[in-house]
Amino acid sequence: MPGDLTFEPKTATIETGETVKWTNESDIEHTVTAYEDEIPDEATYFASGGFESERAARNRVTEGLIAPGEDYEHTFDQPGTYGYFCIPHESSGMVGTVRVK
Repeated sequence: MPGDLTFEPKTATIETGETVKWTNESDIEHTVTAYEDEIPDEATYFASGGFESERAARNRVTEGLIAPGEDYEHTFDQPGTYGYFCIPHESSGMVGTVRVK
């Protein structure tokens, strides 16, 4: 997460079982929050803060914020496409995709 309200790369392609680590390299707080309707049916929901649903993550956003210099990671055990976003900066287009082969 560089300082320009983006995820870099915007789309990452990984193998099943690999872990993605998001590091906040900006000077403001961000979240990593999965869109519930943009992950495979069999997949475990993921969000910084450890939330089990998108609604919980949105309702308790401050608990999921990743401070500058901090990181969040998630292991992807199911193949498919995963859409995610930063709650505070979603309207600015801070969204990303992980493709799991």
